[in-house]
Amino acid sequence: MEKPAVYFTKNISPERVLELYNTLGRKLTGNTAIKIHSGESGNQNFLKPEFWKPIIETIGGTAVECNTAYGGARNTTDKHRQLMNDHGWDKYFNVEIMDADGPDIVLDINGGKVIKKNYVGKYMSKYNSMLVLSHFKGHPMGGYGGALKQLSIGCASSAGKANIHSAGKTDDQNIVWDNHAEQNKFLEAMADAAKSIIEYFNGNIIYINVMKNLSVDCDCCSVAENPCMQDIGMLISLDPVAIDQACIDLVYAATDDAGQKHFIERVESRNGIHTIEAAAEIGCGVREYELINID
Repeated sequence: MEKPAVYFTKNISPERVLELYNTLGRKLTGNTAIKIHSGESGNQNFLKPEFWKPIIETIGGTAVECNTAYGGARNTTDKHRQLMNDHGWDKYFNVEIMDADGPDIVLDINGGKVIKKNYVGKYMSKYNSMLVLSHFKGHPMGGYGGALKQLSIGCASSAGKANIHSAGKTDDQNIVWDNHAEQNKFLEAMADAAKSIIEYFNGNIIYINVMKNLSVDCDCCSVAENPCMQDIGMLISLDPVAIDQACIDLVYAATDDAGQKHFIERVESRNGIHTIEAAAEIGCGVREYELINID
């Protein structure tokens, strides 16, 4: 089986993102959902709309987000829309909260390890393709956040997020934190949910990971730790497992970075690699890849 290509550049800039997309040689077709992270109120590390402007304008799709299942500025549609306005997303792009109102779409998960259904916003039905724009960094619960997290937790509705976090025990965001799953079950549920999105778009998805502002905390944290590692670069691929594995490998290869051990401790203490393992086992992608440096 041919290894998937993962293109890599050390040069991080808005213009370079577009060059990565053009290098890949695959164009998204139909109406494209561009999955971004709106950034929690107070977070200093998320990638701003100006960074993504060239790629989103070129593709001409809609910047999409979904509501959360915890307190903050994104757990209701009204608050989330206001935050997206405050952060400037709707200044540049058409934006949509896919679960702004119900009912959710229920996606069956074929061959999942933990959950059998995934809940996504009904407005996902508008789209034929997806560009997944991920800020690769650490995560307080998942260990790390990249393409697989954007596909799973990122694309899930509030009910879907509760379902993933609880490994199928509840889709009620009001009680999810009293029913949170054992760690590996949670990570496996993320992989399961990611599979449902891949199958929904029938492979018409492109993934870009940006290894910048490498904090151990996620962009969902209103008070995030400052970045501990130096910026590493940007990657693009058609395989979400391969691109996340490549990012993890690049972190482990950065042995001269003073913050590397701190970042790795966050990943390993949450067994973050298990999301990649589980996703590969259920057919989301493969862990072996060809890293192609385009610098």
